[in-house]
Amino acid sequence: MIILHQMNPIALQLGPLQIHWYGVMYLLAFAACWFLGRHRIRQGRLPGIDEAAYGDLLFYGMLGVVLGGRVGYILFYDLQTYIQNPLDIFKVWQGGMSFHGGMIGVFVAAAWWSRRHQVRLFDTMDFVAPLVPPGLAFGRFGNYINGELWGKLTGGDWGVVFPRALPAPLDILDTTALRAQFESGALNAFARHPSQLYEVALEGLVMFAVLWTYSGKPRHRYAVSGLFAVMYGVFRFAVEFVRIPDVQLGYIAFGWLTMGQLLEVPVILVGLYWLWLSRRSPIVEPAPAVPASQGKPLAP
Repeated sequence: MIILHQMNPIALQLGPLQIHWYGVMYLLAFAACWFLGRHRIRQGRLPGIDEAAYGDLLFYGMLGVVLGGRVGYILFYDLQTYIQNPLDIFKVWQGGMSFHGGMIGVFVAAAWWSRRHQVRLFDTMDFVAPLVPPGLAFGRFGNYINGELWGKLTGGDWGVVFPRALPAPLDILDTTALRAQFESGALNAFARHPSQLYEVALEGLVMFAVLWTYSGKPRHRYAVSGLFAVMYGVFRFAVEFVRIPDVQLGYIAFGWLTMGQLLEVPVILVGLYWLWLSRRSPIVEPAPAVPASQGKPLAP
């Protein structure tokens, strides 16, 4: 089955104000993280931390994702363009976020928060890891709505035709003309892998199911973070084989290695190292936060 991608990236327009689906996906990602995290906090899964402190962690994490993701994309993928057009740095609704930059941003935010609340960093990271995949799923679906980061040609009678990926002069056809060309079968040869949806399934749904279930019981410190890093690295490395590399970079080496794959190598290695560390690390047991008034006489 071949599908013509004609999704409007703008969710709502109120006069000059435009609300993009990409931004909505980020809001949904943070909302999912809040509700899932609060559920685990109530179970005492981050020892000694209450919902108010978790709210601080989520806020710092949001800053880490947005700032780290944007800076990471600029440094890893398109530095020259942003040097020439520095104001484009703020156009986040057009896409251009790096998972690896966002991951570094979250790590820094978690380290800052953990130090303030006297929590071991990897107790925090192990708590956060299962909450991330839903956000990855929403983010990748936002890429799909934007019609960006598409895959290679399928070469068969299935896939998705992305108008922005069509060669000239097909790429400038209006909606009606494009639909007519599609219904005539003229665009079938341009059907591509919906690599964004592959990532929704693997990095989002599969990783969430595995990590949420695995972390449902007390685990050795580092274990959940290590499993997250290894799973993400392997899934992302695999999907890159059917995804078109960023046009400004192309393939890094061997005629097939992409920047995304290159960045996954240290992620996988670090994840394996964390799993190795977990073998001799203690199991972190739940410990609900104690309200400040407990254990103290109430004021008259």
